[in-house]
Amino acid sequence: MEFSKTPMPYDAIAASLSGYESVKDKIAALNKKGDIIRLKKGLYSVSPKLANQKVSLEAIANNLYGPSYVSLESALAYYGLIPEKVYTVRSACFKRGKSFATPFGKFEYFKTPERYFQTGINQVFADSVSFLIASPEKAVCDMFYVSSNLRLQSAKAVAQYLTGFLRIDGEQIKKFNEHIIEDILSAGVKKTEIANFLKAVKNAE
Repeated sequence: MEFSKTPMPYDAIAASLSGYESVKDKIAALNKKGDIIRLKKGLYSVSPKLANQKVSLEAIANNLYGPSYVSLESALAYYGLIPEKVYTVRSACFKRGKSFATPFGKFEYFKTPERYFQTGINQVFADSVSFLIASPEKAVCDMFYVSSNLRLQSAKAVAQYLTGFLRIDGEQIKKFNEHIIEDILSAGVKKTEIANFLKAVKNAE
């Protein structure tokens, strides 16, 4: 019996166990044993022990609530751009915001406009799973977006925010992709901050 390493809906598990007399009882037994782990009603993850690898929190985040992509500190930490350990997986969506508590930790979602949502996203394939995650540039822009009181009125202010508040290394700022930032800017959200972000990246070269 082998399960997908991507979070699985109840129906998919039931289909793989169709040979059992009581599929419902078998799923309950697997859950009790810890071979599969309930994330929310109708959605399960294979256990790390059974999968013989760590569970992808990013893949769980995508499947718990969507369409969504992992972002903010969670994405920046994934790329190794910030030194802090992140304990809550935070994602963007274009439906209403929501949060989930699961055996793997807490997952939070914030709402963005659909046009803005669609820009600057990477699809990652790793360890037999795939997931959507903000590009480093989009993760920074999302930090601007969720910080309602943030006013970064110059490229210098943005640079100080990146290196001082987020603690991103200056050499990493040089690697940000200007074209991605321009595309995000075209969505018309947080235009002042994102325009100054673009200037800060250009000035870093």
